[in-house]
Formats: sequence, structure tokens, C-alpha cells
Amino acid sequence: MSTPTPESAKTSNFLRQIIESDLDRGTYAGRRWAGTPGDAAHHAQGAPDPAKIRTRFPPEPNGYLHIGHAKSICINFGLARDYGGVCHLRFDDTNPEKEDTEYVNSIIDAVKWLGFDWNGSPEAAPYQASDYFGFMYRAAEHLIEAGHAYVDEQTAEQMRASRGDFGKPGVNSPFRARTPAENLARFREMREGQHEDGSMVLRAKIDMASPNINMRDPAIYRIRRATHHNTGDTWCIYPMYTFAHPIEDALEQITHSICTLEFEDQRPFYDWLLERLIEGGLLAAPAPKQYEFARLNLTYVITSKRKLAQLVYDHKVSGWDDPRMPTIVGLRRRGYTPAALQLFAERIGVTKSDSWIDYSTLEGCLREDLEEKAHRGMAVLNPVKLVLTNWDEVFGSQGGATYLEPCSLPALPHHGHEVTPGAPDSGEPPAMRHFSIGKEVWIEREDFEEVPPKGYKRLYPPREDADGTAIAGNRVRLKGGYVIECTGATRDAHGVITEVLATVVPDTKSGTPGADLVKVKAAITWVGVADGVSAEVRMYDRLFSDAQPDAGGKDFIESLNPDSLKVVSAIVEPSLANALPDQKFQFERHGYFVADRLDHVQGTKPVFNLAVGLKDSWGK
Repeated sequence: MSTPTPESAKTSNFLRQIIESDLDRGTYAGRRWAGTPGDAAHHAQGAPDPAKIRTRFPPEPNGYLHIGHAKSICINFGLARDYGGVCHLRFDDTNPEKEDTEYVNSIIDAVKWLGFDWNGSPEAAPYQASDYFGFMYRAAEHLIEAGHAYVDEQTAEQMRASRGDFGKPGVNSPFRARTPAENLARFREMREGQHEDGSMVLRAKIDMASPNINMRDPAIYRIRRATHHNTGDTWCIYPMYTFAHPIEDALEQITHSICTLEFEDQRPFYDWLLERLIEGGLLAAPAPKQYEFARLNLTYVITSKRKLAQLVYDHKVSGWDDPRMPTIVGLRRRGYTPAALQLFAERIGVTKSDSWIDYSTLEGCLREDLEEKAHRGMAVLNPVKLVLTNWDEVFGSQGGATYLEPCSLPALPHHGHEVTPGAPDSGEPPAMRHFSIGKEVWIEREDFEEVPPKGYKRLYPPREDADGTAIAGNRVRLKGGYVIECTGATRDAHGVITEVLATVVPDTKSGTPGADLVKVKAAITWVGVADGVSAEVRMYDRLFSDAQPDAGGKDFIESLNPDSLKVVSAIVEPSLANALPDQKFQFERHGYFVADRLDHVQGTKPVFNLAVGLKDSWGK
């Protein structure tokens, strides 16, 4: 009977097809699971595996995860979720010199933030490759005893020269013919620390003439005296990644080992090693299978850990969590959401061919997620004061110049447009945000033009046309407030406009009877001088100005965008002063912003980061 595609599987791809075929054929139906990773004997004592499939996400804890890792997380955890399986989080910590608990903690936090649990339980601890070092050593000794591995004492240069190339077969090592007993003794000397770092390695004995260079007796153990973050100084020899990776998968009973295309050439060794260890009874059958997909290539982004580290250590950015960085911590601080990143992973799909994804696709996913979630607010990023010169006259009986008129707008308009609470089509009354209008308000400097260009619909003063005909000052609506008519502006000694002047049109307050009888062609955002709050707003843009900043050997530093960060002193409406760190908003007309996770202080020092504009305007 055919296995139905899960409802949550929106788009089919080759990985889903492989999994569905395996489920149909019962490829892994006979597996047993003892509750923890282990060898063949361990799992033989367990019950039938309740997980239909097992996938894994195995980062090396040597840096912060980035957008490419987010794609892999969504693929592996998403497939396990959709097919009744379990995804393992495993730290591939086989390289003691580059790994650190700081990165371990950051990876755990990133996976949790993206919305996933691992190893079958929200409380489960991640697995660690270093916990399997004992079995890996045992597996290495088995290969030696079975004649499948030997200790090579050539120098690294000699091994490199004897390996051959794509047009020339390799040459056997002079140490290849040693007996298993000799190799085992030598390997145990390595384990006991009797030899210097780099003086010898353990190599698999396969075929030095193989057309796949990775099968020409690859190294599987090396001597490396370094303190490991998990095992301390217990070991002075460490397994190579290509040896450790398939063993880790097998001990964890992984069914589908999904990785990026650069590991495709390693798949024959992956299969060879597991076949040898299953033959020896060390590992349970059936073996995991490795499948590769194309890694993420995103324009205007680099994902090399080394190059990202250079940006941090050379102070080109403020840190790993700089909102311009493609790291998950950076994206989170920029205002990206787990839902947006999951949507992005789904939308770009899974293929076996390399291609470039435009950065605007990622931005579009964030806009789509925040459109229905982000509360609205008004902010003036380049303020100039607007004085309503007839305020005293209109509101004289209510206090004149000091009178403040209360205003309100929905925090989250339905379907992208304003609704009036209690109106027939409004449904439940939306949460409201409250602010005041008085004699003085702040507006955007660009909302006034003394000589308006063609088609300009915002504020401009009275003037005469070419025929000498008088043209009245333009009228606009202050959003959520009154219709006003521009009368002029004042300048300082340097000719800079310091105030825009206008009059209030009485009986035009938004939401009051008759307000719509006065028609205008534009509504502008504003913030009251009386209750506006000063805020720091960080206008972030793409970190690089080149779509492929490190392609073809280019120096990516030369492609840094000098305008990737501009800090402005803004005025925001009072509701935004109460924002919580990490809370997202749409600053009307400007874009989506997030209260900075680190620097934002509720009510006293609002700091907002631009997450994404309201529309794609890059390079336009």
C-alpha cells in the first residue's frame, strides 16, 4: 500500500520521494532502538523503533550557525516531523582544536529558537560524537585485525605525492604490507602517546588505484595532543571526520543521512566503512544511507565560517550577532522570525543542482510573516516640526495652545487597511494604540516641498502658477488625526527649514462624523511633540554591494557596502516606548522594525533595528 504524503509536505522533492519509497518498501521497518545510541548488540536488546525514520543535524561546534545551517535544520527536522520520525541533534566534535562550549550553547539556542526539539523529547540532551570515541577506537582496531587498515609513517608530503591525481593512480605506501599484528601494536602505541603529533596516521586499506581519490587509502586516525572540550585529555589520537561521521549515524540508527553536495565524493567510503563494520558484527543492519542536496547560495551573503570570523575579528561588524551578519543570531537580532526562515527553506526547495537564490526571496518571506503579526506604529526618522498656526483659534475654548486632542488607531489593521471599531465589517474590535495631537507635531522632512515636483501630493505652500494664478497650499490628512492645509515654512540663518506651517481644517478628525467630506489625496505619518519619544533607529542594509562578494577569488572585503548601517535619531509614537526587546513592528510607510534584543530599554532608551522595508527597493 502506498504511503500517503503528509499534509504538511507542501512541495515534493527528491528527498521526500526517497523517504516515501523506503517507507513503502519497509526498508527500515525491522530496525530496533534501545533508547540510546549504541552498537549492534545494544540495539538488539531494544524494542522495534517507534520512529519511522531518523534524520540528524550534526554541526561542528566551531562557530555560529548561519542561514545555510538554518536551511539544513529545517530540512532535517522538517522531514522527521512530516514522516513520523525523530531528528537527532549531534555535535560533530572530533576536532578538539577548533571547538568550544560557547558554540555548543549557541547551536542549542538556535535550534530551539527555530522551533525544533531533538532526539525525541524536548528535555533530551544533544548527542556528541566525542561520546562515541571509545567505539570508534574499537572499530579502528577491528579494521586493523581484519586487514582493512594500517599505520602509515610517511610524512604528509610523501603521502600527498603518492596519492596520485585524477589522471594518475596512487602508489602503495611502503608500510601498507605490514601484518595486522604489527599495525595493531603500532596503533596502540599511538593511543598511548608514544609518538609525536603528525608522525603517523591510521589509514583504511582500500585501493590506491581507485578513480575516486577519496578511496585511495584515506586517513582515519591522527595523533593530536589537544584538550577536548568534552573529553579533556583522555585521548591523544582523534578520528577523522570521514571516519567518524558514518559511525555516528549508524550508532544512532539514522536512516537518511542528509548532507550537502561537497560530501558526495565521500559517499563510497561512507558505504564501504559501514559494510565492513556490519560484516564484523559491530553495527546493526540495515546501514544508514547518505543523500546530498545543493547547499544554499544566497546573493549578497557569504557563509564561509573563516570569512565570517574575519569580519568579526577585524571589526568590520560589531560581532557574530551583528544584524547585518547571515548568522542565525544576527538574523534574529535583525528581526527575522522562525516562521520566516522556515517559509524560506520551504520556498527555495531542495535540489541536487547548484543555483543562486536572490536575497529578496528571504526578505519577502519576512514581510509575508510580519504583515499579519507586526503591530503598527508611527515613527518620524528625519523630523521637522509642523506648527498648526490656528490651533488656539480652533481649540481655544478647550485650552488653546496647550490643548491635546486624543487620537487612536488600530494596532493591527485587518487585511492591511484601517477599520473603525464597531463597524459592521470590523469583527472583534482591534487592539488600539493611543496618542495625542497638539499645536506642534513632528513630520518627515520629505513631506514638505517648497516647490513641489510634478505629481507631489504632500505639503506645499500657496504659490502662483506660470500664468500668475494663485494656487492654495496643499491639504493632507495627518493619519488618524485632522486634515491640514499648508501655509508656508520658516528658515534659519542658513536657509534650512526649521518649521512647516499649516492650519487645521475643523471637523475633519479621523473617525468622526463628516470627516470624510473633506477630500485629500494623501495622508502623512506624524508624531506629537507633546508625547513623542526620542529613539535610536538603526537603518540596516545589505552588508555587501556585490551579489557574489567572494566568487572567483575576489577579495570580499572590497565589496563591503559603506551604507550598510545608518543610525538616525527618530521620534516615535508613545506606544512604541513600551516595546519589549525582540518585539516586531511595522513603522508605517518605513518598513518592519524590531526592538533590539540587547540595547533596547523599555520606556527609557528605545532602540529599533530595520528588519526589512515594505517592498523590495534594492538597487532601484
